[in-house]
Amino acid sequence: MTGGVDKQRAIVVGNSDGIGLAVTRRLLADGWTVAGLSRSSSPLTGNDYAHHLADVTDAGYREVLAGALDTLGGVEVCIYAAGVGDFFDVDDLAAQTRALEVNLVGAARTVEVVVPVMARAGAGHVVGLSSLADVAPSAEAPGYAAGKAGLSSYLLGLGGALRSHGVRVSVVRFGFVDTKMAKARVKPMMLSVDQAADVVLDCLRTRATVVSRPRRMAALARTAGLALNMRARR
Repeated sequence: MTGGVDKQRAIVVGNSDGIGLAVTRRLLADGWTVAGLSRSSSPLTGNDYAHHLADVTDAGYREVLAGALDTLGGVEVCIYAAGVGDFFDVDDLAAQTRALEVNLVGAARTVEVVVPVMARAGAGHVVGLSSLADVAPSAEAPGYAAGKAGLSSYLLGLGGALRSHGVRVSVVRFGFVDTKMAKARVKPMMLSVDQAADVVLDCLRTRATVVSRPRRMAALARTAGLALNMRARR
């Protein structure tokens, strides 16, 4: 990988397809140098892009990520776009465990490696792609909802802890986006991948703590979440 010293550098985790791929394309078009990490190969090539095959649940993930950081020579932005989710199947509870490992623990492992580098530099921005499903437990996909709830909570707390170190943390909460993750039969107010990428790129500009889209669905999810939480506690 090459690139001028003035280029901004980003790591995007989970970027072989979907929102992660769209965001990576946009960053490269805007002149960034990018390292991507995912389980699958990437269609992207170029002097300013390096792809690293890595599964966030593997024991060696931290080492692959650290190597990507070394190659970049530092990082201004880290976007965690990895995510999985499956409907509940009593005969396959491992799928729910994997959702927790990818959606929450994988993000925490990423933070372990990336944040100390940013803190030493006194600057950086971590962005995690979460979900409007983080507001309530889900009987349909309990691992997915719990993982996203944990991700949102962890990143919000981390943001407060890192403010004095010059590192910003943002949570971007989406409803339905037209990717392979959108498995529900009914997908109201679904965003296109390009619309979702616009939201992420705008978050990099504004450095907002929480971004929720679509706004109307976020309001509905909040109301429904309150009702579901009350019902779950009876």
